[in-house]
Amino acid sequence: MSGRIDLVIPQIQPPLDNEFRPAVLVNQKFRMQTSGIGIPLVIGLERCEGEVSRYEGKVFPPEHPKAEANLGYVERLVKFLLWQRGAWRVYIGGPREIGEYISKCYTPNGERRFDYHFMGEQVYEQTFQVISCTPDEVPAACETGKMLGRHMDGCRIGFDLGASDRKVSAVVDGQVIYSEEVVWEPSKQTDPEYHYREILSALKTVAARMSRVDAIGGSSAGIYIDNRPMVASLFRGVPKERFGDVRNLFLRIREEMGVPLEVINDGDVTALAGSMSIGENAILGIAMGSSEAAGYVNRNGRITGWLNELAFAPIDYSPTAPMEEWSGDRGCGSSYFSQQSVFRLAPKVGVEIPTDLTNADKLKFMQERLEAGHEGVVKIWENMGITLGYGLAHYADFYDISHVLILGRCTSGRGGDLLLAGAQKVLETEFPDLLKKITLHLPDEKVRRVGQSVAAASLPVLD
Repeated sequence: MSGRIDLVIPQIQPPLDNEFRPAVLVNQKFRMQTSGIGIPLVIGLERCEGEVSRYEGKVFPPEHPKAEANLGYVERLVKFLLWQRGAWRVYIGGPREIGEYISKCYTPNGERRFDYHFMGEQVYEQTFQVISCTPDEVPAACETGKMLGRHMDGCRIGFDLGASDRKVSAVVDGQVIYSEEVVWEPSKQTDPEYHYREILSALKTVAARMSRVDAIGGSSAGIYIDNRPMVASLFRGVPKERFGDVRNLFLRIREEMGVPLEVINDGDVTALAGSMSIGENAILGIAMGSSEAAGYVNRNGRITGWLNELAFAPIDYSPTAPMEEWSGDRGCGSSYFSQQSVFRLAPKVGVEIPTDLTNADKLKFMQERLEAGHEGVVKIWENMGITLGYGLAHYADFYDISHVLILGRCTSGRGGDLLLAGAQKVLETEFPDLLKKITLHLPDEKVRRVGQSVAAASLPVLD
């Protein structure tokens, strides 16, 4: 990353990530340094159907001695905004040097080539573009949202497809009558028919316990448009030439089951589950499972249409931060807020996880030691809680939030309390004003484990 920015040591250092340098503190310092002397920076992010998001800030004037820091600051900012909001065309309204640098990063062979191909070809089916311009030339914001779910009438099935397990629930007039979890490893499977058979089998297993099925709602990791997965880590093992079969997977299942079926990103369902459970909006939901899934419901109770793929958005600016295996970038959320963090930190506390276990069983192996009070494993969850606190403060710079709901397998048992305690400690120490505005929620054990599949059941509208 070119253009050195000033890193900041946190007041509360994670015990196992000694070089952790929170993005939120770096950005705060940059804003303080440019206060009173900064010139406008406007970033526009254009998605499908002409939707545009805008982000406005300040940077050093080109003639300032610290102007080079603009490059690193804006590069990390654009990276975060891309994975938070999504875009195939990015406008950099500010100094020409910044626009040129970002354009260079986002080329087929540039530093951010993964993001270039992912956002352009795979998600939005366009050629990715960076437009360098003046702040006044950035298009006006054009954001739409939609009401989602909350339909609990009739006999419904809800499912949540994770990378290490799948959850299915039978919901009748808003009441859960049956739920089950099955361990699987879909990312290793290369045949689309495997995914079709496994998901259909799970749905039929639950359907057999119901008098009838009126609708099916699903939650799954990945980016979904009109019930079609555009990109999904679950299907990572499927060759590119066969991914067309995956795109029609849920349309086939809908036809087979003969009822309305809706499937969306698991992060959006996390936020929906939170909104439904506490009866409030302006909520950010974070599911800490195989990876990090996030979703957001705004103050009007609407889903924004943003990607909210915070697993790939940076929260640590340290040059030695762990590298995310898929995108090849450092310091991303998935390395801190998921089972990947548990596995990454296990060697640091002297715990060797058996290699012949599935990822779900590896996490269970570590959680058993957590419940038994293993000192090193307790430090892992304490580490995750502290980094979560700084991560949430960073997210609050980009979302208007009053509530945060934390779900997922990593929150089960004692782990959830340690995560919440660590995050609360950070907010109390570093961000007391933010703590006055935001309430952290950790649902009871049942909601933690199957809350997403239950909320997903409410997605379809019955005729």
